[in-house]
Amino acid sequence: MTQPNGDTPQGLGFAISAYFLWGFLPLYMKMVSHISAAEVVAHRVIWSVPIAAVVLILLKRTGDLLAAVRNPRMLAMGCVTAALVSINWGIYVWAIASDQTVDAALGYYINPLFSVALGALVLRERVTRLQLIAIGLASIAVIVLIWQAGSVPWVAVGLILSWGLYALAKKQLPIGPNQGFLLEVLILLIPALGYAVWLSASGQGHFLTTDFSDTLLLLGCGAVTAAPLLLYANGAKGLRLTTIAILGYVAPTLIFLIAVFVFKEPLDQGRLMAFPMIWAALVIYSTSMIRQMRAAT
Repeated sequence: MTQPNGDTPQGLGFAISAYFLWGFLPLYMKMVSHISAAEVVAHRVIWSVPIAAVVLILLKRTGDLLAAVRNPRMLAMGCVTAALVSINWGIYVWAIASDQTVDAALGYYINPLFSVALGALVLRERVTRLQLIAIGLASIAVIVLIWQAGSVPWVAVGLILSWGLYALAKKQLPIGPNQGFLLEVLILLIPALGYAVWLSASGQGHFLTTDFSDTLLLLGCGAVTAAPLLLYANGAKGLRLTTIAILGYVAPTLIFLIAVFVFKEPLDQGRLMAFPMIWAALVIYSTSMIRQMRAAT
């Protein structure tokens, strides 16, 4: 029988499914690349609501959500996480449409290290020497990119900041992950619906137009958004922190491979230098986490 602090087959299945869905998400986002990022994000929000609501009803956890809505402090914190996740989605969708998927992968590779740095600076969490080395290597990699390109890789930086701050804010939100996700999309629902209706009224929208394929793709945005988030939320419950963190490299690796081999995005000299440094940083970071986990058992 699996120990409570160990990895369960169910948790592993949920988490791997989530990361594979995230890893292949660029293929779907490329199919909607002719639609503005704002419209895609609006439909990601709109069609995530019924899926997340059904899951919460099946889990019989709607009471937690109602309590959160009635709590002004929790509602305000939900507004912060909702704003950050919508910014993250917008940058990501725009990056795929703009042939900057490699930089999106870069951002998601660095995210765990940025979260460690945030935890140390904001929450005063202890950082090991190996983790400091990993953060330093990742920082040097970003400097190399800036030096080689002569500009900041804004897509990567935007994804790092928005997701890192989202994870930090999410940690402060005293509500379960499934309830938290529904709270966020419910908060975003009114502006998303308003924007979608305005686009339709002005003839600029792609939903319910003569091109039925666009309507289907926008409807599907809910499933491709909600499914991996809900799978991840339930998978994390049955896995050790080390396992879930190391599995987190699956998604950016798939994104990177799709960018290079499917989308044929170029790898310039700066990226050829930066990516090995980031991969080395992640190996060092993982080693540190495994050591910490062994010391705690």
